[in-house]
Amino acid sequence: QVQLVESGGGLVQAGGSLRLSCAASGRTFNMGWFRQAPGKDREFVAGISWNGGSTAYTDAVKGRFTISRDSSKNTVYLQMNSLKPEDTAVYSCAADTGYRANSVFTQPASYDYWGQGTQVTVSS
Repeated sequence: QVQLVESGGGLVQAGGSLRLSCAASGRTFNMGWFRQAPGKDREFVAGISWNGGSTAYTDAVKGRFTISRDSSKNTVYLQMNSLKPEDTAVYSCAADTGYRANSVFTQPASYDYWGQGTQVTVSS
């Protein structure tokens, strides 16, 4: 059983930055960030492979968000710059503990564990 704890959410003005962190209680492989806005489906935001060698982003955040990981701390980060009001959502991290895949998982069903989520609100 792996527990994931997110932190770093909050309220920021448009154009500002936030860094989300997700600390895992055990070893993880592929990790991802997803978000869900009110009235919308959960969507993939960014993902990173087990060794950090591969990353992937949804088109809406490319060039603005950066995912990274510190395996020594079992922690994954999401640096979010140039935030827009449409980035407002609950952001959740997810972890796969199955195997060392070199590709990035973009589907929620590929992940075994989920964090509780952290709210990100971007004001205009």
